[in-house]
Amino acid sequence: MKLLIQYLRSKAAVLLIFLLFAAIMAFSFSLYHLPVKAVLYPAALCAVLGLVALAIGFLRTLRMHNLITAIREMDTALPEVRNVEAADYREIVRLLREQNREALTRSETEMKAMMDYYTLWAHQIKTPIASMRLRLQEEDSAQSRVLLSDLSRIERYVSMVLTYLRLEGSSTDYVIRKTNLDSILRPVFKQFAGEFINRKLKLDYTPTNVEVLTDEKWLSFVVEQLLSNALKYTPKGSVSVYLEEPSVLCIRDTGIGISSKDLPRVFERSYTGLTGRADKRASGLGLSLCKQVCDNLGHGISIESVPDQGTTVRVDLGTRKMNYE
Repeated sequence: MKLLIQYLRSKAAVLLIFLLFAAIMAFSFSLYHLPVKAVLYPAALCAVLGLVALAIGFLRTLRMHNLITAIREMDTALPEVRNVEAADYREIVRLLREQNREALTRSETEMKAMMDYYTLWAHQIKTPIASMRLRLQEEDSAQSRVLLSDLSRIERYVSMVLTYLRLEGSSTDYVIRKTNLDSILRPVFKQFAGEFINRKLKLDYTPTNVEVLTDEKWLSFVVEQLLSNALKYTPKGSVSVYLEEPSVLCIRDTGIGISSKDLPRVFERSYTGLTGRADKRASGLGLSLCKQVCDNLGHGISIESVPDQGTTVRVDLGTRKMNYE
């Protein structure tokens, strides 16, 4: 029906011209005192012929519409056609599809080459980082402890790059099994121990004593990023890690907090907000990666924050449908 209405609208000018001609004929007959009724028969005959022509035109338009719709929706070979106009449309679509395939292939090749390069770079840079760590551990001084803390941040940035590349790739190495949550948390706390000491911040950790169904490596990455953010934006006070029933991991800090305007967008990629713009090092990538990993693992993640009072991040470790399946 919609197509019919559109077709009649496109023929409105022709219909108006026909009515105008019929009115001119009737007016001419009236001037010569001829029976105006004599105009009705040829007008009716022309109207019938016009309706037949309109119907034929509509059927042709309907066939063309169905053909173009089929060409647009199908991914296989293009259908055969019988007239020149349809053949021209078919050729245009074929050329566009061929150009699209070439562009897609070129884009995929370039993306793979770029990801291979950055993956290689991220793995290779681990060697000098490990070498620097060994050298710094041989010297116990205030400067070496500060450098070790900076080196740990570099390692986390490299880990973030590798995580980003894995998530953008076609597959991920998820190993879902029951894992003791404390066995995931304690190694992360050990990584940040030096920074807690240097910054004179308190870690308030309450052991969870629970097992969760998750991927140990990927959840560890999420905890690292959340703890890193808590330390980055907490100049004084403490960071608390505890469990809310039934299986919600909470990381709460007493830092500068997040503006209510920024909260709805904190998980958007590259969004830094007011806090991030104040800190020139912020990339807006960490929380978006955490959200993506949590979605893939079937975990929920949410943030509550009050400016100048602190932020609480909750990771719901309950089992849900996992996106990578």
